[in-house]
Amino acid sequence: MSTKITFTYPTAMALAAIGEGHRYGFDIMDATGLPDGTVYPILRRLEARGYLVGKWENVDVAFGEGRPARRYYELTRSGDEALHAALVKYPRLSELFPEAGRLAASI
Repeated sequence: MSTKITFTYPTAMALAAIGEGHRYGFDIMDATGLPDGTVYPILRRLEARGYLVGKWENVDVAFGEGRPARRYYELTRSGDEALHAALVKYPRLSELFPEAGRLAASI
C-alpha cells in the first residue's frame, strides 16, 4: 500500500461521511449527495486498500424489516489517517461533516 494518500473530492466526501457515522451505501449517498454509481465503487476501492472494513448485517434482520441486507462500513486505522489527510487537503469538508473533522483532528 502506498504511503502517500491522494484522494478525489468524492472519495474524501465518502470517507468524511463514514467518519461522521454514516455506515452503509444509501446513508452515505444521502449524506454526500453522490450517486450510487460513484459511492459503491469508492467503497469497494477503499475496502480493497484497507481503509475500510465492511460487514454484512444479518439477513434475517434485514428481511424482517422488508429490505435487502446492508453492508456496514467502518474506518480502519489507515482509514482514520486517510480521513485526516483528506480533511487537510479539502478543509471545507470539516464544515460539511463537523464530527468527522473533530475526530480527524484528534489523530
